[in-house]
Amino acid sequence: MKEMQLKDAKARLSAVVDQAVAGEPTVITRHGRKEAVLVSFEEWERISRVPDFADLLLAFPGEPGDVPERSRKPARALRENGL
Repeated sequence: MKEMQLKDAKARLSAVVDQAVAGEPTVITRHGRKEAVLVSFEEWERISRVPDFADLLLAFPGEPGDVPERSRKPARALRENGL
């Protein structure tokens, strides 16, 4: 992934956007720190639709017997001092 200082990205914004659309994201730095990433809108839509854990569990394709039974044993006691 390409890195570019903010001042350079501002001066070449059109070219940086064209590169992002072509599939080459650019990390934008400010004072040497990574501050942002410029990606295409298509890529942003793809990565912003990450399912949450509950959706992943609901989409599990297995049968009920594929998941082991939950243990009904009581939880072990924790020591008072946390060690």
